[in-house]
Amino acid sequence: MMLSDMLLVAKKEIRIGFRNPWAYSFLILFTVFSLSLLLINARYEVSGYSGVTGSMLSLILYLLPLMSLFLGSFSLTAEKEEGSWNLLSTYPLGTSSFILGKYIGLSVVLLTILFFGYGVMGLASGMAGQNFEINTYLLFLFFSCGLVLLFLTLALWIGSLAKNRWQALTVSVMVWFFTIIAWPTVLIAGLGLFPYLWIKPLLTLFTLLNPAEFVRLFVVIKLGGGSVLGPEYYQWVNWIQGSSGSLLFLLLFFFWLLFSLTCVCWIWERRRARV
Repeated sequence: MMLSDMLLVAKKEIRIGFRNPWAYSFLILFTVFSLSLLLINARYEVSGYSGVTGSMLSLILYLLPLMSLFLGSFSLTAEKEEGSWNLLSTYPLGTSSFILGKYIGLSVVLLTILFFGYGVMGLASGMAGQNFEINTYLLFLFFSCGLVLLFLTLALWIGSLAKNRWQALTVSVMVWFFTIIAWPTVLIAGLGLFPYLWIKPLLTLFTLLNPAEFVRLFVVIKLGGGSVLGPEYYQWVNWIQGSSGSLLFLLLFFFWLLFSLTCVCWIWERRRARV
């Protein structure tokens, strides 16, 4: 029963998502900017960590989290604004089925946008005769999928706590700005307040709390750019490049997802009890 309910919610979310003009706006933006970067750097090989791949990582880091935050948070706040959740809460629909269905449906929409964009990028690079190394291409795809899936959980947090779409929009921009734009400045200023021996443990903790930084470090190191991160990340480089680095990363990744979705379900269950 729980699985069928979850799939029904997911199917509904997929239908709504592909009718949403926001989804197609982000699809066009992502595809156009990716192709532009490829054309600008057409004479360079896209392989490993370089100026070309660094620019593409920055583009992905700016665009995809914002896309995930907007689409995810608006989806949940729309349920409250339109009164759909008040109606659904009177039916024998489990809160976990509702949230997981929402998450699966939104993930399908966002990942479809990604795969379309990367498909066009791969086709264009092949037609232009540009050498896009397969390992680099797959790492970019993994980086993008990881960002989308992790920031979508943050979007569900925002949608659960926000009262309307305007509030969700404001908080989404604040979260995006803090985790993507302001993060290096805030991190350096904050760590400077603590004793030197505390810096490395706190750096590890804060990195794990920021999904963008968490996934970015993994991909940059896998691309061979660990030397640009500085001595503070020496242990991260050794850990990720180790034999079990990828497995441990995936375990932490899924723990992040599970913890966030559990908290969102708890928030909605408390809200449901008050209806």
